[in-house]
Amino acid sequence: PIAGSMVLAAVLLKLGGYGIIRMAPTNISTILIYPMIAMATWGIIMTGLTCLRKTDLKALIAYSSVGHMGLVASATLIQTPWSTSGAVILMIAHGLTSSMLFCLANMLYERTNTRMLIAMRGMHKAMPLMTSYWLIASLTNLALPPTINLIGEIQIMTTLFNWSPLTIMMTATGAAVTAVYTLQMFMTTQQGHMTKDSKETYPAQTRELLTMILHALPILLLTLNLELIY
Repeated sequence: PIAGSMVLAAVLLKLGGYGIIRMAPTNISTILIYPMIAMATWGIIMTGLTCLRKTDLKALIAYSSVGHMGLVASATLIQTPWSTSGAVILMIAHGLTSSMLFCLANMLYERTNTRMLIAMRGMHKAMPLMTSYWLIASLTNLALPPTINLIGEIQIMTTLFNWSPLTIMMTATGAAVTAVYTLQMFMTTQQGHMTKDSKETYPAQTRELLTMILHALPILLLTLNLELIY
């Protein structure tokens, strides 16, 4: 269910990150940190490449969450003030963005009865207002400046680079792949000609617009004033 996916992305993944922050200093030895960070950073690239070939919209968003949490996991294992701060910022930003994307995907599913990307094309013509929220969610997901997502990712990438310069290859590649599949998702769902089955699509309802506002407004407020987190 879409509600379960939203709770999983917005709350449960963040509980896991909080658990790593609390337990990593005492329960993980220094020797184990190296392979765990290597797997976490490599997972960013692998999940990104998986998203590039996904045709299921909901699965694409879910794999995107895994890639972002790989950054969080690698940052929390280093256990420096800068990395922990970046991990907290990215967790909050990703919780809002991923939940918003899941909700948008469910709105398209309710109208098309499919989760295939190719069957959802041309939704800009039927739901022009929702395209704005798709654009906000997509741009924050790929960490467009000056969104809060970028601040968290820059802090994590800087910390990882100071810890080991080799990590910049994986984190930078992961960021580039994230931008590619996010823009591909946006263009596929919003542009092009509508299918015959989706021409009877009804516009966005008030409850759906309210849900989008409740996601977009915190993202905007945190972007304008990051001190609200602390």
